[in-house]
Amino acid sequence: MKLGEEALPPSGFQRLPTSVRSVLVDVYEHPGSSVSEITERTGFPQSHVSASVARLRDNGGVITTADPADRRRTLVSPNPEVIRSGLPSMPWVPVDEMLPQAIGSDDPGQVAEAVAALELLARLLTPRAPRLSAPAGSL
Repeated sequence: MKLGEEALPPSGFQRLPTSVRSVLVDVYEHPGSSVSEITERTGFPQSHVSASVARLRDNGGVITTADPADRRRTLVSPNPEVIRSGLPSMPWVPVDEMLPQAIGSDDPGQVAEAVAALELLARLLTPRAPRLSAPAGSL
């Protein structure tokens, strides 16, 4: 996870704690979710999710509305203004470009083994995980 974070170009959201960014990512992947649904997916305590949502709302990253079917529930969605304005165009940095330093070797065979091991872990731990390495020919 640290390699992935280091590969991300800086944005305003980088200043947020990782756990708050995780809530933000969940909201953008599942717009219109309730706080309890976000809690269930992220595994964070509900108090943390509620505090994160409040912080993200106050900073303009998300919007909250009362659920029309149950006014006691709060629904959380991405802020349409953030989506419309988009994030600055940032170059994609494949994580495997950071692996040589992380594993202490720039041997292509060892780097390929590390990528394969990370991809195996990603498949086993998160069935929807994207590929960690760049598509063939993009390096």
